[in-house]
Amino acid sequence: MPYVNIKVTKEGGPEGAGPSSEQKAELIKGVTELLEKVLHKNPATTFVVIDEVALEDWGIGGLSVPEFRKLKS
Repeated sequence: MPYVNIKVTKEGGPEGAGPSSEQKAELIKGVTELLEKVLHKNPATTFVVIDEVALEDWGIGGLSVPEFRKLKS
């Protein structure tokens, strides 16, 4: 019974939102198909969860994403 957790930042979509419902559905379908193809896992018992994380809650190198991006620009 595979469990896959995908974490993405809330950005890139309309008004800074995360991925659209259609994009999430595509990710869920694609990951499920990949596990079936590569590991022969049953899609009926494959779980995929997508978590959206605010940019200020995601860190890189000791900095939040907004702070990190300010330094890189």
